Amino acid sequence: MEKYRVKVYKKGIIVIPKEIREKIGIKEGDILELTVNGNKIDIEKPMTLLDLFGVDGEVAVEVAKEVIKERRKEVEREIRS
Repeated sequence: MEKYRVKVYKKGIIVIPKEIREKIGIKEGDILELTVNGNKIDIEKPMTLLDLFGVDGEVAVEVAKEVIKERRKEVEREIRS
């Protein structure tokens, strides 16, 4: 297990070392999940549709958006009736 020390800046900002970002594939704008267990913090990069579907990931994201849009329309119709 590798350990790194990082400094905490104003507003709790920390910098994840470049080596870790490259190894895990973290890039600007990514969402990370933090899990607190006692005085320990785990940082995890959750899988996205793009990760799960690879080259077809963008198509999968568009399909998911379309499904959500249609479901919202259904809910609106149910509320109105």
